Amino acid sequence: MTGANEETADGGATPPETTKQEKPSRFRWRSKDYSPEEMAEAKKAWRDAMPWDHPMSRGDKVLVFSTLGVIVLMLASMPFRPFLLASHPIALSAVTGSLSAIGAGAAFARIGQGELWLVVAAGVFGMIKFDWLFWLAGRRWGAKVVEMFAPGDVAKRVVSRIRSWPAWAMPLVVIAAALPGIPAPAVFAVAGLGGMGLVRFLIFDAIGAALITGLVAGLGYGVGQYAVDVVLMIDEYALWITLTLVVLVSFRAGYRGYKEDKEKKARAAGEAA
Repeated sequence: MTGANEETADGGATPPETTKQEKPSRFRWRSKDYSPEEMAEAKKAWRDAMPWDHPMSRGDKVLVFSTLGVIVLMLASMPFRPFLLASHPIALSAVTGSLSAIGAGAAFARIGQGELWLVVAAGVFGMIKFDWLFWLAGRRWGAKVVEMFAPGDVAKRVVSRIRSWPAWAMPLVVIAAALPGIPAPAVFAVAGLGGMGLVRFLIFDAIGAALITGLVAGLGYGVGQYAVDVVLMIDEYALWITLTLVVLVSFRAGYRGYKEDKEKKARAAGEAA
């Protein structure tokens, strides 16, 4: 005799059949696929990640899209830089602030193909033209934006140390931000957060850019023809250099995503255990 209450041979009742739980779909594209608790948690995480503590205003939107536009412009110009290094080094330095373009322009000026003062002026302009956006972000949004511009632990420690310095040291820090390896956007945001005026900030920012531009231009001008030969060789192999850069960037991004996905799976397995 069969049934839900069927007894076994030893007199015990068979346990009720358990229904198999459906596995959640791997990808959930629609908002209705999420529970209200998940939606509330996602909104809270978004609010915590944003640097502003108030409803997003028109000024916030303009500043966000302007800053993103600068980042996209710099990234989009990377594949084209080897092609323009030999033909338009001054224009390239004015658009991107590239130190290699400044050095190339100075080398061409040494052999009579351009003016050295124009190379320096274009380099300074290219290095500082968008820096006021990061200063404004620090002035408008406060300390949280500094963490966005300095995501690494080392950069965060550097910025924290800078914030602890006296006010008279901030101009020196802004000047030093032109050096390679310094998280310049975070430094500029700290300057805005610390109350440095815009005109004063731009003056010291230009001084730092002029110092590093003058150094690089001086090296390029001193080397002269040898530097020009190197630039022309880069121009000759520009396509292969660009493809190599694209492959390296793609591989690095893919490997980073693979590591993050592997760590997430390991954490999920540990929590399940």
